[in-house]
Amino acid sequence: MTTSAQGTPSPGPNGPTANAMRRALKRARDGVALDTAEAAVLLQARGDDLADLTASAARVRDAGLEAAGRPGVITYSRSVFIPLTRLCRDKCHYCTFATVPGKLRRAGHGMFMSPDEVLAIARRGAELGCKEALITLGDRPEDRWPEAREWLEAEGYDDTLAYVRAMAIRVLEETGLLPHLNPGAMTWTDFQRLKPVAPSMGMMLETTAERLWSEPGGPHYGSPDKEPAVRLRVLEDAGRSSVPFTSGLLIGIGETHEERADSLFALRRVSRAYHGIQEVIIQNFRAKPDTAMRGMPDAELADLVATVAVARHILGPSACIQAPPNLVDAEYERLIGAGIDDWGGVSPLTPDHVNPERPWPQLDELAERSAAAGFALRERLCVYPEYLQRGEPWLDPRLLPHVRALADPDTGLAREDALPAGLPWQEPEEAFTSTGRTDLHHTIDTEGRTGDRREDFDEVYGDWEALREAAAPGMVPSRIDADVKSALAKAADDPTRLTDPEALALLHADGPALDALCRIADDLRRSTVGDEVTYIVTRNINFTNVCYTGCRFCAFAQRRTDADAYTLSLSQVADRAQQAWDVGAVEVCMQGGIHPDLPGTAYFDIARAVKERVPGMHVHAFSPMEVVNGATRTGLSIREWLTAAKEAGLDSVPGTAAEILDDEVRWVLTKGKLPTATWVEVIKTAHELGIRSSSTMMYGHVDQPRHWLGHLRLLSAIQQETGGFTEFVTLPFIHTNAPVYLAGIARPGPTTRDNRAVTAMARILLHPHIPNIQTSWVKLGAEGAAEMLRSGANDLGGTLMEETISRMAGSSYGSYRSIQDLIAIAELAGRPARPRTTGYGPVSEERQAAALASDGHLPELLPVLGD
Repeated sequence: MTTSAQGTPSPGPNGPTANAMRRALKRARDGVALDTAEAAVLLQARGDDLADLTASAARVRDAGLEAAGRPGVITYSRSVFIPLTRLCRDKCHYCTFATVPGKLRRAGHGMFMSPDEVLAIARRGAELGCKEALITLGDRPEDRWPEAREWLEAEGYDDTLAYVRAMAIRVLEETGLLPHLNPGAMTWTDFQRLKPVAPSMGMMLETTAERLWSEPGGPHYGSPDKEPAVRLRVLEDAGRSSVPFTSGLLIGIGETHEERADSLFALRRVSRAYHGIQEVIIQNFRAKPDTAMRGMPDAELADLVATVAVARHILGPSACIQAPPNLVDAEYERLIGAGIDDWGGVSPLTPDHVNPERPWPQLDELAERSAAAGFALRERLCVYPEYLQRGEPWLDPRLLPHVRALADPDTGLAREDALPAGLPWQEPEEAFTSTGRTDLHHTIDTEGRTGDRREDFDEVYGDWEALREAAAPGMVPSRIDADVKSALAKAADDPTRLTDPEALALLHADGPALDALCRIADDLRRSTVGDEVTYIVTRNINFTNVCYTGCRFCAFAQRRTDADAYTLSLSQVADRAQQAWDVGAVEVCMQGGIHPDLPGTAYFDIARAVKERVPGMHVHAFSPMEVVNGATRTGLSIREWLTAAKEAGLDSVPGTAAEILDDEVRWVLTKGKLPTATWVEVIKTAHELGIRSSSTMMYGHVDQPRHWLGHLRLLSAIQQETGGFTEFVTLPFIHTNAPVYLAGIARPGPTTRDNRAVTAMARILLHPHIPNIQTSWVKLGAEGAAEMLRSGANDLGGTLMEETISRMAGSSYGSYRSIQDLIAIAELAGRPARPRTTGYGPVSEERQAAALASDGHLPELLPVLGD
């Protein structure tokens, strides 16, 4: 292989040997999986070798189309291109799309297209039968250009993505076109904001060659959003968020054949892990005047054809592969022969603003040339048929009316005779209708769950095989050799001086060393909070278990059609709060699944319903995941949403959804839950607003002691900054019905040694900042909880009255403990007990009297066994 002066690879005297090419072609013909080296060889196929390669790639494509039920069909999307802003914070050396504020002003344009300009294009497109509004823009221009920031502020938008969201809604409501959003690099939270307003989104990977970004003179040098690791994280976050996503490569920008092959395998890895890449675009570089790369040669057609064929072999028959038809000088048959099955967006109205010098082909011509190659041209929507057929969680319920108005119900392709018309974008009606197994809180203890897993077990959690490699290190926690004796001495003398290596040694302690550690923690507990064991008379209310987030440790979540699925009405939530108050409760703890039908304001309605019925009840509700869900669905910031929730009656939030605050572990445990940084943002914001929270850690699955240490150190740092945590709660992983365990990936929960070490080290590492350490009788039982009280814990949590989450996972310790039961657990540890409030204050005599009068005689609705 040789390389041009600008770095474009081309076959040459140092290219692959004839034997290497022959072997790679045979493996491709035989359907054997290729590796990166073989793919790099095939990318250099030319002449007869290229014909051999494309023939086998076309057979793979044809098998996929047959399996998908559309043999002999090549698709396209009739679209309009809406360049919302051409300002960008990146400086790609080949780009003519991005410009600067001065040029926009001189041309008489604003920094952003106005709503009227956006809607004018969309309305004209709708009249011409277009169904997709491709909204493209530069990455976060307000970070680089003050003019962009000033425009957004003047128009009342917090950032560019807020404007994107607003324009997507207006396009849906006023024209009926389906927005496909290309706003550049996005975070997990950004996807939550935009998913309700767009059926699909996209961002080109372009390349994984880091040197093209990091080295001066490279095409992406000076462009923060073009770092390959950033772009791969975007693709992963799209998959975690169940967003149908378009990506692809830009070939011929200086990458080697090996780097190009690596980029294709990176796309395959993400696609297999999350099933979220709906199409892959192979786009050839075209040099443009007035750019830094204007002298670089265009990518050759043969290079494009070989890349398409290799992509087909790597990505497989089910992948949708596209090549833009306006970039190939009408050589359509060669691309079809190489294995594409889609032409991408083609507009009868707007130019390709990224390649303005290359007009779109006429649709009649494209149909004729496709037919000449043996393919019928059919129109699709911006979201591919497979995702329409999958349904939830890939399409937000608010978009379903818009998509169904344009989709053929049999094929999932576009109804070509359909003319888009605006439809309201609104929350689903009757979100709080009582449905399903609403007595699950009671019958989980008497009848159990219907099955050990939900019916979409093989789809909703991502690819189990892809997870095994990532999870393997946590299956058998490593042991370490360290001076435990000196670490114990320091922990006893001044636990705040423990170094990370010393703390890690203690987290691994066993035998006599573990006994000594627990004695030190118990002594520290006694000197910090005394001997009294605290508990709270509370009721859990899980208002729905319908959820599609895909947490792999969670056995509580169900599809709406599953036998064990349920949703409570607002009156049922209020009824349960009233009953809890009547029997002496001072708190209700309310959490639920991320139900796709619940609007972002539903949480306000829940808190308000409880406060209106029982004004004196403390509302401890809504995990950070629920907070983010509410904020993104309403379009509010996290601060604004929490402020509104507090006004509606929210008093404190549970610090759940933490699991392990290390994304290495989180992305094995969950497909779509919020990342660590977002959890921290929610908790800190709540504390700043005077909304206190608990803190938690779920351990004993695919984690190791080093993760526990990092988690505890992070909680301590937050507490030193905000002072908002009321307690730390240890949550041993319940494995029995957990999907990640049923798939053979997780350990069967923590050992007794793990439980003692975590409890003791929580006391030591969080001292003196978080004085209350809670153990879980639900997960450990009476004897186990008593052992933790001897290992540094001082709190037993609540009576609960109902508990569904751990019981669905397989906990065998019931859903309710009376006050006398909790006092008995404390007595097992040789300690007295007293009731507390959520904030660990004293309980009024009236509440204590009501609780004692009802103790052991709760209403029939509550799940009291043997009563």
